[in-house]
Amino acid sequence: MARPGPDHPRAAPARVRAHAARAASVQLVSRTRTERLVNLVICLLSTRRFLTAAQIAATVPGYEHDPDDAKDHEAFQRKFERDKAELRELGVPLETGTASVFDAEPGYRIAHREYALPDIPLEPDEAAAVGIAARLWQHAGLAAAASSGLAKLRAAGVDVDPQATLGMEPMVTVDPAFAPLTAAARDRREVNFDYRVPDRDASSRRRLQPWGVVCWRGRWYVVGHDLDRDATRCFRLSRVVGAVRVTGQPGAYEPPAGVDLISHVARWSGPVERTGRANVLVVPGRAAGLRRWAVESTTGPDGDRLVLPYADPDSLAGQLVGYGADVRVLDPPEVREAVIQRLKEIAARHDELAVAGGAR
Repeated sequence: MARPGPDHPRAAPARVRAHAARAASVQLVSRTRTERLVNLVICLLSTRRFLTAAQIAATVPGYEHDPDDAKDHEAFQRKFERDKAELRELGVPLETGTASVFDAEPGYRIAHREYALPDIPLEPDEAAAVGIAARLWQHAGLAAAASSGLAKLRAAGVDVDPQATLGMEPMVTVDPAFAPLTAAARDRREVNFDYRVPDRDASSRRRLQPWGVVCWRGRWYVVGHDLDRDATRCFRLSRVVGAVRVTGQPGAYEPPAGVDLISHVARWSGPVERTGRANVLVVPGRAAGLRRWAVESTTGPDGDRLVLPYADPDSLAGQLVGYGADVRVLDPPEVREAVIQRLKEIAARHDELAVAGGAR
């Protein structure tokens, strides 16, 4: 019996299956290559020294090969050259050099000063989108991949800069009211919630047409039109008591054109008076940002003692934990407790990511 030709109707399912198989293969290769490039960027961002191709191959997932096998090693070199060229085409500032004058093989790293983005002004709706993305980032698989890559670097004896990972694994702490209020602002729906002010024991009911949610000096605020007072108001999310209730229909109102949410919050909160003083111990040569901020600095046998002015212990703690083991709080107790609490939250978040990764 003759085999059906390519134009025969019975050949169509076979062609469809072949196309589907090729498409699935292309998608898998693309996803694998993207993951490898991300891992390579994390690796080269996380060290100040130049890493040789052999060190990168032993650290970055996707470069596994047998260096004693000539064909296998040649395939790795071609793959690595393609990845380097693609990173440079994407604008990643890949540097080539040696860790010392005795090294014969060149190494690679990413220049932090050229990789960092300049300040980006955002419109209110853009800021809201960034806030939502940061809120969801903790559930992404990239955070776990970054931690795994850094652990491999440390195990290989590579000096890892802990501050370099902050851009790759953000830990954003938000209040329970964040998600419903950002959703209501996006959908233009009225809400009501119970709100507590510091000078009153009991909370009061507020009705609001939310325009957007913004972060100001480490705190989240919602800005909108207060229906009871018929005026623009902003509310700190940490003072919302209980659940936010959505009462209006989608598209029930339209925020004023060109409204500047940050300016509303800044006028409402007023100038910050940093009357508190925190004493921290810093490893010599580290935490340059804190040193510029300090009002007093003394050098001792255990490290450099800095005196930092602050207004809110929680906001200060959020900045201090970013320096990791390079900074230790000496006093006051309220700042020490705030730092400990932040570290516990980060550890719990990492445990959640580890469990989620193991489940997959």
